Amino acid sequence: MLDFLFTSDAIMALLTLTFLEIILGIDNIVFISIAANKLPEHQRNKATNIGLILAMVQRVILLFFVSFLIGLSEPFYTYKSDWFNIALSWQAIILFAGGLFLIYKSTSEIREKVEDPKHDEDGMKSKVIKSLSQAITQILIIDFIFSVDSILTAVGMTNGLHPNTNYTLVLMIIAVVISIIVMIGFANPIRKFIDRNPSMQILGLAFLILIGFMLITEAAHLSHTEFFGKSVGAIPKGYLYFAIAFSLFVEFLNFKTAKKK
Repeated sequence: MLDFLFTSDAIMALLTLTFLEIILGIDNIVFISIAANKLPEHQRNKATNIGLILAMVQRVILLFFVSFLIGLSEPFYTYKSDWFNIALSWQAIILFAGGLFLIYKSTSEIREKVEDPKHDEDGMKSKVIKSLSQAITQILIIDFIFSVDSILTAVGMTNGLHPNTNYTLVLMIIAVVISIIVMIGFANPIRKFIDRNPSMQILGLAFLILIGFMLITEAAHLSHTEFFGKSVGAIPKGYLYFAIAFSLFVEFLNFKTAKKK
């Protein structure tokens, strides 16, 4: 286990995934803050911390469930024709559906943030919350919605890193725990930084489109999909790491340039 966790692939996946989990968690922090701010002042910090801890527990449970489904790699349906072959498994279906969901969610989120960035926040502010239990219930519902793309991102970044899915599950759990701890400790500074640099969140959503496309090709590869005798290959994760690192480097240069001006 430790040998795997200290490999370069595992470390890169952990760092990238933790970064993405924090970026994707910004909206979650905003909504938790809005819900908590409707409570008396002495209950706000409590609601925020409880909400984030329950968010972590909820995501870990979802990780176990999704990892179980992805472990079902044996084909249950095979189709062959002159130009198209496929061997469907639950693993391939989950990855394909997850990839489509990430692409849809990311593109719709980018469009919404460009056209009406405060739409979801205004909707959240209109909801009535009178007690701590109501606030925590609302936070759990919100986090479940945000957990889906978070979990699918984790699956996309770690799938195929090791033949033993338990090892990749541990890696995903570590990334989720680290990201939640960072959000608990630095929720307000992180939120303020993103408010000053909204392009970081757009960048994170753009990365999800890449991960979604990678999940779709991975699903096609694992189901041995062939078009006209040509099999679909998996995209090496190194390409994704390079794209993310290069994009962040360009964003860092933009940030430094804007700061000097």
